[in-house]
Formats: sequence, C-alpha cells, structure tokens
Amino acid sequence: MVSKELLEILACPLCKTDVRLEGDRIICVQCGRRYPVKDDIPVMLIDEAELPETKEKEA
Repeated sequence: MVSKELLEILACPLCKTDVRLEGDRIICVQCGRRYPVKDDIPVMLIDEAELPETKEKEA
C-alpha cells in the first residue's frame, strides 16, 4: 500500500498537480491520468498511464 506521506509528495509527471489513490491506481486530479501501482510502488511514467475515460458523443 502507498503511504499517505508518499501521496502527499507525489505529483502528476505531466501537469505537475496533486494526485489521489483509488484502488490500485494513482489518479491525477487535473488531467485524470491513472498511474498503476505495482508491488506497492507507484509507476509514475507518462507512457505507463491510462488516459481518463471520456464520454462518448451520441450520434
């Protein structure tokens, strides 16, 4: 598990804003990118991040 102290100093590597922990992902509060946590280690690499889910436009 990622410690509270570590979460307080982590920031999104893309937009440099705060992040929060949700399940096994660290999520940027601004851009919504989701960074995985593997073996209790946050993988804060832009290329490893999942893009935020977007609402599909109705046709």
